[in-house]
Amino acid sequence: MSSPGKTCGRLAAVLLMTAACAAGAADAPAPAAATKAVPDLDAYAGPAQRVDIGKGRHLNLRCSGRGEPTVLLEAGFAADSLSWAKAQPLIAERNRVCAYDRAGVGYSDPGPLPRDLDADVADLHALIEAADLDTPLILIGHSYGSQVVRRFDERHPRQVAALVLIDPPVQNVAEFSPGYARREAEIAPKMLAMYRSCEQGAREGRLSATPPAELKSCLRGPNPNYSARLNAAILAWRSKPAFWAGLISASEHRGALYDAPVPKSERHDGKPVLVLSADRPYPGASPKDQQSLIAAREQTHTALIGTTRLGKRVVIENSSHDIPVDQPSAPAIAVFEAMQMRERAKARD
Repeated sequence: MSSPGKTCGRLAAVLLMTAACAAGAADAPAPAAATKAVPDLDAYAGPAQRVDIGKGRHLNLRCSGRGEPTVLLEAGFAADSLSWAKAQPLIAERNRVCAYDRAGVGYSDPGPLPRDLDADVADLHALIEAADLDTPLILIGHSYGSQVVRRFDERHPRQVAALVLIDPPVQNVAEFSPGYARREAEIAPKMLAMYRSCEQGAREGRLSATPPAELKSCLRGPNPNYSARLNAAILAWRSKPAFWAGLISASEHRGALYDAPVPKSERHDGKPVLVLSADRPYPGASPKDQQSLIAAREQTHTALIGTTRLGKRVVIENSSHDIPVDQPSAPAIAVFEAMQMRERAKARD
């Protein structure tokens, strides 16, 4: 999980997270200044509906609200459904909306390795079928989740009504800054080595509320904004070897998704594609790196809205990469806009 108030994602390239991102909590739902537990989040201290997707595996699904079309939320890398705790209730005011935990995350069972994009898309399809969700869906993907919903639409276009892509990670950053891309490539093996140490610590039962010094980077301490019950639940699933095994496999495959630009062959014709871009995406980067990252992001986000004749980009003010936390109304507004765009397109046709 992330540093307080943030959900981790790819800060421009390989989507290999920092130790804090890998181990912290999806702290988003509570204000940073809060000092007491937030009781309404305790629903996330246990599973909601564990859906049997076959072969003895279950994925945890959280649905709320009423109204068509149904909206499905795809979280960022290594994040669980808690990352949508602020945004989901706002969408539920008009639509049925569901968030879920990917394999090995939260209260979902682990899946077979490798945990690559194809595996995540196959799981999503199995979940939609097993849970009998009404289609076509509006799919919302944050960060890495934008890759999942894009690929899903390419594989199962009849099940998708619209796409909302929340701050998609940049692609092809090497074109704008070879040095930045090289530094990321050098960091990747070190991050994987740390994850493997965490996995070994989990297998030995040494990941706990007070881990030994050599494993302190694996897990953040309790979030003061959460109840003891929720903190204990988060620690429990992030201390499992299966979580770290999945994270390692996922990290090994994510980087390649971002090396090249958005494929010219990628099309989502006939469907609204809304791209929400944060106005403060790289607060920790140097001015030089920010310039390169922003240029790469412009190329990426512009290319994505160009995959359909119904593309639209919206810059979300006063927001970091974690738009569902900083501006939780933005996804709900985007759903309404996607519905309006779809109706206008139908009227024209």
